[in-house]
Amino acid sequence: MIVSMTGFGRSKAELETCSVTVEIKAVNHRFLEFNIRMPRQLLVVEDKIKKKIAEHVTRGRIEVFVTVEGTGHLSSNVVVDWPLLDKYVQSIKAIQNKYKLEDSFSLRDLLLREDLISIEEGHEGNPELEQLVLHAIENAAAQLKQMRIVEGKVLESDLHNQLNILSEKTTLLKKYAPQVVELYRERLRKRMEEFTNGVVDEDRMVNEIAIFADKADINEELTRLESHISQFYQIMSLTEPVGRKLDFLLQEMNREVNTIGSKGNDSSIAREVVEMKSLLEKMKEQVQNIE
Repeated sequence: MIVSMTGFGRSKAELETCSVTVEIKAVNHRFLEFNIRMPRQLLVVEDKIKKKIAEHVTRGRIEVFVTVEGTGHLSSNVVVDWPLLDKYVQSIKAIQNKYKLEDSFSLRDLLLREDLISIEEGHEGNPELEQLVLHAIENAAAQLKQMRIVEGKVLESDLHNQLNILSEKTTLLKKYAPQVVELYRERLRKRMEEFTNGVVDEDRMVNEIAIFADKADINEELTRLESHISQFYQIMSLTEPVGRKLDFLLQEMNREVNTIGSKGNDSSIAREVVEMKSLLEKMKEQVQNIE
């Protein structure tokens, strides 16, 4: 089964005093990578969040956004830098005394200084809030998985169509291959007749044709290409993640097609090879997004 690596899931869970909203976005990536943004107080459940999501996905870059609304379960602390504040006040008084300044500073002036007074989220855990977050994570991850499955079906259908065309062209090349040698035989005979006044050295011609046939023989490459296409069909039907296997197969298929193009020595084969390489490039782009 083909599963896409892109998707989105969103879930909201609520208590009387607060609510949690979770959004999960996924894009393609070679491995499973997380980027989680949430209140500092929830860092204690980061590993649990990763494990829950990993139950639904095996590859991709996963962006997780956790938002908590309401103050019932998140604590905040006012942090005052007392040593710096003492120096600040002392310096202001010293400036006033030195220059005989009458203007005074107020508490409001101090509160506006973020380097002196700041608000930090609390670090203490809250089991009830943590469970609420994990519940929302589970639902959002399930939505993400479902969306990836739906997109995967579209990818699978398109890959099947392109693979069918590739298989048809491979069969067509098998018909072209013997004709290449025959055409070369005819061209060689005409050339010899032109330069020898109609007298053809049959032994030499047979030897030349044998050398050409050996260099232009693409049957081995076509056989391997047919095998790769058959494997591609089989792998797409597996229930496990198949993205890496399909990517490897496409590399092998592309190698065979390139070799066929270099050995084919025929305009009909060259034309089919160009179209086959275009198909493989499209398939590669799609496979890059398969889990």
